Amino acid sequence: MRFQLTDEQHALRAAVRDAVGRFLTAGSSWLVAPRGGAADGYSPAPLVDRGLWSALGELGVFSLRLPEAEGGAGLGLPEAVLVFEELGWALVPGPLVATHLAAGVVPGAATGEAVVAAADGSLVEWLDEADVVMPGAEGAVAMRSVDPLTPLHRVPAPARIEPVAVLLTAAEQLGTAGRVCGLAVQHARTREQFGQPIGAFQAVKHLCAQSLVRVEVARAAVYAAAVTGDAVDIAAARLLADEAAVRGARDCLQVHGGMGFTWESEVHLHLKRAWVRARRGGGGTESEELLAADLVGRAG
Repeated sequence: MRFQLTDEQHALRAAVRDAVGRFLTAGSSWLVAPRGGAADGYSPAPLVDRGLWSALGELGVFSLRLPEAEGGAGLGLPEAVLVFEELGWALVPGPLVATHLAAGVVPGAATGEAVVAAADGSLVEWLDEADVVMPGAEGAVAMRSVDPLTPLHRVPAPARIEPVAVLLTAAEQLGTAGRVCGLAVQHARTREQFGQPIGAFQAVKHLCAQSLVRVEVARAAVYAAAVTGDAVDIAAARLLADEAAVRGARDCLQVHGGMGFTWESEVHLHLKRAWVRARRGGGGTESEELLAADLVGRAG
């Protein structure tokens, strides 16, 4: 079956990218050395950009799936996936999924006035910055995060994960996968070695081509899962998106070489964020077990 985005969906995606782009252009960039000035490059207390949070609320990012009668846009999962793909592409920090799911439940979440944190599997993101913490995060203990822009806490009892949260995480991973694929191709075209662009070398060509294949396969799976809403489809999409993001970011780092590790480059931040997202609930073994159970059930 051939899926085509509608004009309205294209406009929604463009609006989100434009809104985020304006904050990046205005100097509120999170794609630079983190705030705090710690000697090892890690900020001890990353902050949610409240201006951006309000802008996302005004744009309807958090209220997207609320009925119009409740002040939302009345849209569905396909539109939410497109929006979260853009947020992943831009590496927007903050508990985006938790706040989106809290819209209509927590006052101020839908409009971006409240930052909401929630346990996602065994992790809680942005606990100290949250205005509201959903049940399930009791007893959380701070831990060192590989991503300097995503503070983490670990909870003693893993929380149950909604399929929508799993799918939106997959959409964020898809955005990251698309971004790092583009960065790798751009660098391969412009960086020269031995008098020619490094993209002329077969090994680099293969890295870029494999990254693109993973992106397109994951995109098809994530978009299809957004249409069906089926838990098994979502599990498959999550596995493919996690792989596309993590492997794509690693290959992008390989294409960039040593400069990809520097704070002047955003590449290493994409890899670190992809690693953190991959540890959220609903990924890895959980999705594999769901898929295996479905296959066994069909065989039986």
